Amino acid sequence: MKKIVLTYGGISGLIVSLFLLSSVGYCYATGNFQGNMWVGYASMILAFSLIFVGIKNFRDKQNEGIISFGKALKIGLFITLIASSFYVITWLIDYYFFIPDFMEKFENQAIQSLKSSGASTSEISEKTAEMAGYKEMYKNPLWVIVLTYMEIVPVGLLVSLISALILKKK
Repeated sequence: MKKIVLTYGGISGLIVSLFLLSSVGYCYATGNFQGNMWVGYASMILAFSLIFVGIKNFRDKQNEGIISFGKALKIGLFITLIASSFYVITWLIDYYFFIPDFMEKFENQAIQSLKSSGASTSEISEKTAEMAGYKEMYKNPLWVIVLTYMEIVPVGLLVSLISALILKKK
C-alpha cells in the first residue's frame, strides 16, 4: 500500500503543482484572475483521478480483488494528503520567493471587476473589507498554509469518498 500511496500521491502532487505554477504565472502576468479558478479545480480533479487508479490498482494487484470501503478511503486520503502537501509547498515557494505582491494584485483585480460590473458602493466596501482580511491572514505563513490546504483538500476528500464507494468489493 505504501508504494501505491507514494507513487500516485507524488504524481498527483506534480500534476497540481505544475498546473498551479502555470495558471498563477498566467494570471499574474496578465492581471486576469477571472476563470483561472475553474482551471485550478479542473486540474485538481484530473490529478485526483489517480486516487481512483491507485485504489483500483491496490485492490486488483495487491489485495486479491477485495477492498473494504475503509481501506479504500484510507488509500485515497493518504494520496490526497501527499498531493495536497506538494500543492501547498509549491504555493509557499511561489508566493514567498517569486510573487510576494500577489495579494495586492488579486485584491486590485477583484475590486476593479466589481466596479466594472456596476456593483454598489456597499458591495465594493464589503469586498474591500473581505480582501483586507485575507491580506492580513496572508501576513502569517501558518494561515497561508491553512488557507492553501483548504483549497485542495475538500476536492481530494470528495474524490476519495466517491472512489471508495465505487471500488469497495468484499
